[in-house]
Amino acid sequence: MHNIEYKAELRDTSVARAACRAVGASHIITLNQTDTYFRVPSGRLKRRECDGEPTEWIFYDRKDESRPRLSCFTIYSDAQARERFGVAPLPELVVVRKKRDLYLLDNIRIHLDEVEGLGTFLEFEALVSPGFPVAKCHASVDRLRAAFGPALGEPLSASYSDLLLQERDAPAGRGASGA
Repeated sequence: MHNIEYKAELRDTSVARAACRAVGASHIITLNQTDTYFRVPSGRLKRRECDGEPTEWIFYDRKDESRPRLSCFTIYSDAQARERFGVAPLPELVVVRKKRDLYLLDNIRIHLDEVEGLGTFLEFEALVSPGFPVAKCHASVDRLRAAFGPALGEPLSASYSDLLLQERDAPAGRGASGA
C-alpha cells in the first residue's frame, strides 16, 4: 500500500484541533502507542503496540524529505510477521512512545502526536487508492498544510525513531540541533 505523508512540528495543539473541526475531520480515538523499531537491511520495521488493539508490524520505505512524500508500507499481524521476518528476535534499534489523537477526513489520517522525549507533532497520511490517486493525495495534503498553517512548526524529514536516535547519540550537553 502507499500513502502521501507529511510531518511537522506542532506549535499549538488547540489551534490544530480547531483546524480539524474547521476542515470537517472526525476525532476517532486517542491512542497510547509504543513503536519498537528493529534493524533491517533496508526500509524501516516497527512493532506497534497499543492498549486494546492487536499488535501490528509495519514495514515501510520512503525518502527522508521534509515535503509531502510517497511512502510504501505493509502491515503484518504477529503471525504474518513471524512468517515474513522469522521467529528469532530481531535486533532492537529504538523505542518510540507516543500519545496520538487520530482524526479522519476522507482518505486522510490526521495525527496529533505527543512523543515522549521529543515534543508535539502533526502528521498527515493520505492513503493512495484508485479513487484517490497520488496527485489527488498530494493536493489534499497541500490543502491541509495551508489550513493547519498557524499550528505548524518546521517540517520534518526524519521519523520519530531517527530523531530519538539523534538525541541519544548527541554528545553530552548538546541536543540533536547542536544547541
